[in-house]
Parts: sequence; C-alpha cells; structure tokens
Amino acid sequence: MASPARGSHVWVGSETGILKGINLQKKQATNYRFGEATVNRQEAVTALCWGDPYESEIFVGCLNGSVKLFSTEKGKFTESRNCLGGEGAFCGLAVLDNSLITCVESGLLKVWRDNSMENVEIQVGSGVCRMQQNPEQRHRVATGGKENCLKVWDLQQPQEPIFKAKNLRHDWLDLRVPVWDRDMQFLPGSEKIVTCTGHHQVRLYDPSSPQRRPVLETTFGEHPLTALSLTPDANAVVVGSSCGDVAVIDLRQGRLVKCLKGFAGSVRGIQCHPALPLVASCGLDRFLRVHNLHEKRLEHKVYLKSRLNCLLLTSREKWEDESLDPSSELQDEVKEEEDEIWNSMEVVTTKRKADVQLCSNPEAPQSRKGKLLKKQKKTIEAKS
Repeated sequence: MASPARGSHVWVGSETGILKGINLQKKQATNYRFGEATVNRQEAVTALCWGDPYESEIFVGCLNGSVKLFSTEKGKFTESRNCLGGEGAFCGLAVLDNSLITCVESGLLKVWRDNSMENVEIQVGSGVCRMQQNPEQRHRVATGGKENCLKVWDLQQPQEPIFKAKNLRHDWLDLRVPVWDRDMQFLPGSEKIVTCTGHHQVRLYDPSSPQRRPVLETTFGEHPLTALSLTPDANAVVVGSSCGDVAVIDLRQGRLVKCLKGFAGSVRGIQCHPALPLVASCGLDRFLRVHNLHEKRLEHKVYLKSRLNCLLLTSREKWEDESLDPSSELQDEVKEEEDEIWNSMEVVTTKRKADVQLCSNPEAPQSRKGKLLKKQKKTIEAKS
C-alpha cells in the first residue's frame, strides 16, 4: 500500500517543529516528526522547498539550523544535516542540481556542496527577510529585507549581485523612504521581480530596464505585507498582511482586483496553484485555507492546532479527485466486477402482504377514512 503522505495536497510547517501533510479530499491532517523527537519550539519549521521536480522529497529548514529531508513516498524523514552559519532563522531554501542553498536572517547565503571544501558563501547584507530562487534560471536567487534592498545573485559568479535595486526618491517632505522587502517572486518568461514590503507596498522591478527603481508601485491596506504569490496567469499577485488582509493585485495596472475573506491572524505563507485557480494560505491563526481565485470562495478550511509559518502546495492538476493509493484502484476494479455481476442477475419482484390485502380490498382506505371522520365528529359534538 502506498504511503498516505503521497495523498497530501498541502504541506505546512509549524512553530512546534512538526511537518503537517493535509489531504483536502479526505479532510485529514497527518503530523510528521524526525525520529522520536517530541514537540520542540527550537525546531520550529521556518522554510520549506521541494527536493526534486517530482515532489517526492521536501527539505525542511528548522530554527536550530538543521535541515531535514522528508520523503513523501516513504512518509517519513530520511536524513538530517546541520547547516549552521550566520545567525537567525532560515529565510529561504532552494535546490541547485545536487546542492542545497540556504539563507539566514543575518545575511549569510550558502551553497552546500557534497565536498565541504567547495561550499560557496555569500554575504547578502543583514536583516534578510526572504530568499527566493528563479524557477527558470535556478542558479539565480533574489534576496531582500529590512534596510536591505532587493538584490539578484548569480551563484555561478557570486562576487557581486547582477542587479541591485535603487530606493525611491525622497517623499514630498524630502524624507528618505525606508526599505523593508518582506517577500518576492520572479515573473515567468521575463526578468521582472515583484516584491511586497513591510510598508504595505507592492513593487514591480525590471532588471532589464535602465532604471533600477520600481517600474510599478501600489499600496494595499495599512499594515505590513508579509507574503505573496503569483497567480497562474502571472498577471496578478496575491498578498497577505500581518493583520490577516489578503488581496489580489493586478500587476498591469497596479489596482486592487478583489479581497479574500475569512482570515483572523497574520499571514505567514501564501502559494497559488500553478495551473488551477486556487490559492493556499496559512498563518498565526492556526488555519490552512484554500480559496478559489475566480469566485472568491473558501474551498477548504482546516484547523491545525499550532501556529503555522510556511507551506508547499502540490502542483498536481487533478489533486481534487485523483487516487494515489494503488490498493484503492484495485478496490475500484473489484467493485466494478461486482456491479456487473449484480446487474446481470434477474430482478425478482415480490408484493408485500399489506399491498396484497390493499389490492384485494380497494375500498379499505376509504372505509378507514370514513371511520376517522365519524370519530372526529363525535368528539366535536361532545365538546359542544
């Protein structure tokens, strides 16, 4: 029988150090721990990434500096390694060929090779909030944080960033505009990068253009934006804030398209499905939510008991109705064979005894009705 982990549609990392696999079709959530370890907040999950294109492995970055490898086929953790260096929690994980890429809040970005002598270390600046990999050019990553402007790094030539954003001009009071990039993502088919900031701004950068300032900027709400994800058509971005506001922003015109309802706490993780109009989100209110982007409808809502930091949404297109367990396919075949046998059998119809008596005395219902009317009439006369 296949592992139940293969049937999970969403993977969520919690502050208690537990990896949770959620099957939305069966409304089930399964907890996974490394070894026999108990709940430990020092092992809080702060970053997740797929280990391979087939989504059979997940790298889990923990607060204590360890990175664990989880197998979705075996349904258990298979490996753990210490990726110590720098200070703070992991703000991003990525995989390049057979190497693991990590980045911590203090600004140390490191590529872990099989041979430790070949490891690559890059100092990207302190106060990092997020590191994201370009899915089309996997040797390129973007970093940004508090007073740490957006940078794009080529890991094949890590001496200097290939792009460094320039801050906006001073505001109308001639005051410097603060920098606080909380999350970013590369737009497919181009070099453009969209970011959200702790000052409720959504910005679009184009490294191919002469200017290093944003080519588009808009604001949403009044609270810091904490996470974002591109919609499947890449024409809009879904952003979440520290107070639970979630909205879809059009990147072509910089306008608000719609708001998603139902949140009650800070949003820590958002991911859109690459093909379906679905977006999954999680946060400090301990709920995993899946919304339909077209109809703004809340499709699924699962309470997971602990505060949630990050998530991974499977990219399978038929994840709502597919069956990954081969035994269930066998059961379906057996059921079909049984249905064929039952359908081939001759149907025998028998009349119930009450039906036979009723057919032999067609006046029986009327006689019972007449007796009931007479009884009611006598009761009324007695009361009068």
